[in-house]
Amino acid sequence: MNATNVSMDCIFNHINSIMNNLQPAIYIPTFILGLILNLLALRVFCSFWKKQTESSIYMINLVLTDLLLLLSLPFKVYYSIHKGEGFLCLFMEFLYFANMYGSLFLIVCISLDRYIAITHPLKARIFRSPRRASMVCCCIWATVCLSSILIYSFESSDDVKCFHNMSDHKWSPPVILSVEIFGFLIPLAVMVYCTIQIIQALLKHKSQVEESAAEHVTAVWIIAANLIVFVVCFTPVHLGIFLQFMVRQHIIVDCTMKQRISLFLQVAMCLANVNCCLDAICYYFAAKEFRKKTYFRNLVKSFTVSQASTE
Repeated sequence: MNATNVSMDCIFNHINSIMNNLQPAIYIPTFILGLILNLLALRVFCSFWKKQTESSIYMINLVLTDLLLLLSLPFKVYYSIHKGEGFLCLFMEFLYFANMYGSLFLIVCISLDRYIAITHPLKARIFRSPRRASMVCCCIWATVCLSSILIYSFESSDDVKCFHNMSDHKWSPPVILSVEIFGFLIPLAVMVYCTIQIIQALLKHKSQVEESAAEHVTAVWIIAANLIVFVVCFTPVHLGIFLQFMVRQHIIVDCTMKQRISLFLQVAMCLANVNCCLDAICYYFAAKEFRKKTYFRNLVKSFTVSQASTE
């Protein structure tokens, strides 16, 4: 949602010039590093699970969404500078936003899956299975693709360019409120709740089983890091989208403020894309724990035994 919104009384050439230099400086390292890390992560997740688990299915799908988003970054840089149009350009726009939100929803699903497995281990046998995880992933892919097709419609207009000066339809209240509520606020609330509940359960279990204290600390850091990455990467961009929405609704009319919001939103988009690299790093450490000690699996078993003994 680049907001290169030029009007008669407010010029954004200076902002465009800054972003034309800043975007390649951020996107090129993000593309190279993210591609390497995610390909390595994909290899790890595919190699170390002879029998696929719920977590591995979610993680593999997360890697795939991150890879597809990364593949759209070179096109985003090119079209942001050259203001391209046409089917390929709009397809890359669709690919970019669909996979950004696909990645966001999959991160939430991974957190929710861990929450169920660790805090409700007995009920997890009913709600968790590789088949259900695969169905959830299919629903996510279908939802983000359909939503993106509806929002990023293939318009042919001299005033509307992909990644540039998006149409009023895309900045309409129903679209933006849906994006903000269902695409960020609800997932954020789920992430925060699941993370707090998991950490509380781990700390409580740690006090009961002191010999596994180091492993619990590792698990707590991994889970907390996932929430921190989510908040740092996705909060600024959705704040920027909301502010730009206020500009497009003529609630914010000051030219200097418009320029600052445009710059803030575009920088926030760059920051959100760094998530592709951070995801791979976070889940590499999670996979490392799986490889070395199958730690989370043992945690689930220990919680199951402790919960069963109290019933």
